[in-house]
Amino acid sequence: MPGAVDLAAEKFHALLVEERSDRVVVLLNRPEVRNAIDQQMVDELHVVCTALEQNPKVLIIAGADGVFASGADIGQLRERRRDDALQGINSTIFVRIAKLPMPVIAALDGYCLGGGAELAYAADFRIATPGVRIGNPETGLGILAAAGASWRLKELVGEPVAKQILLAGKVLGADEALAVNLITEIHAPAELLDAAHNLADRIGRQDPLAVRITKSVFHAPAEAHPLIDQLAQGILFESEAKFHRMQQFLDRNAAKKADRKADTETGEKN
Repeated sequence: MPGAVDLAAEKFHALLVEERSDRVVVLLNRPEVRNAIDQQMVDELHVVCTALEQNPKVLIIAGADGVFASGADIGQLRERRRDDALQGINSTIFVRIAKLPMPVIAALDGYCLGGGAELAYAADFRIATPGVRIGNPETGLGILAAAGASWRLKELVGEPVAKQILLAGKVLGADEALAVNLITEIHAPAELLDAAHNLADRIGRQDPLAVRITKSVFHAPAEAHPLIDQLAQGILFESEAKFHRMQQFLDRNAAKKADRKADTETGEKN
């Protein structure tokens, strides 16, 4: 493909990137500032997104050194003005991550605040350690959470909890986040990435095209249903994978029935 991005050939500084046959693992890697999201990290995340749009794979995002991301880089953020806000520097990359063809898994540990939390909200799955701290302290800094939290968070946890986080500066621990379904699993720090890979493995056992189309239909606006569901199903009904996987299902059932019949006949003879 002309212009295709080869992640192995790219030089990353704010990220550690590992590409496998069916997934890409990204570690946010600015440990000296608790993985604060700066312009370079945003630019490098755009490179990863370009690669995953060209060659769709599951994306796992985690943080180096026991921290997901402590937020945006305050030093850079302090110098931004109106025109910078209108460019949507962080919101643009988070929207792009949310719209990636295949699912995105955020593996959260330690601080997951501000822009770091908004990055996590853009993922399809969020799993965490007992030490995670999730919140949006932006109003305490005189700004708002403008990179997705102001609208995405209420969809994830409901309006009352979202207002506690956005308006009152509430920071959720792991148990609280699990209780409101902001995260779905809690794992020890040493097991967090393994758990993310286990989830990626489960996704990998599904048909990739069915996963991609289901994700797109899931995020379609309400007025697009049910027409978009029917059109998407029409595409999948014609796919080779549908015939192959359904035939495998029928063959397995037939084999089980034959085994049960043989066992019954053996029992009757005895």
